[in-house]
Amino acid sequence: MRLRSPLTFFAVAIAASAAALTLTFAAPPLGGDISAAEAQAAPEFQNIDTWLNSQPLKLEELRGKVVLVDFWTYTCINCLNHLPYVKDWNEKYKDKGLVVVGVHTPEFAYEKSTKNVKDAIQRLQIKHAVAQDNSYGTWKAFKNQYWPAVYLIDKQGKIVYSHFGEGSYGTTEKKIQALLAEPAPAGS
Repeated sequence: MRLRSPLTFFAVAIAASAAALTLTFAAPPLGGDISAAEAQAAPEFQNIDTWLNSQPLKLEELRGKVVLVDFWTYTCINCLNHLPYVKDWNEKYKDKGLVVVGVHTPEFAYEKSTKNVKDAIQRLQIKHAVAQDNSYGTWKAFKNQYWPAVYLIDKQGKIVYSHFGEGSYGTTEKKIQALLAEPAPAGS
């Protein structure tokens, strides 16, 4: 049996603690409801290269509607797993006041090709608006860091909910329903 010095054990303990902290801080935030006091106005779509499936949209002009902003890219497996839910919400709620905008923000250079994005939209049968954000203008304006990421904007234009990664589909849908049930602001 080989004895180790107390310094070896101390070094191992520090390394394990550092690894645990790295894992803790590397995990994406959970997102969820944002309190009325903390809710901030959603930033406008910025530096969009091309709008697909839609004329250019402005959040300011969508006041009175609930807006779901979905950051995605067509080669991200998590985005592809999440996409059927986004498409379903668009179909179920588009006539009830929901506007879905997929913000395609590329991770790789070949994802910047409008032809490739159009091909993916056709292959994936996406019918909602897609904003091609090659320069990350909208990504940065939302201070986003994840694919996929969903932001729900209420009828007053404030971000009131977010979710990062896959999952929480039932919670997200309930939030969509609750936001659609709220009265529209005066003058919208």
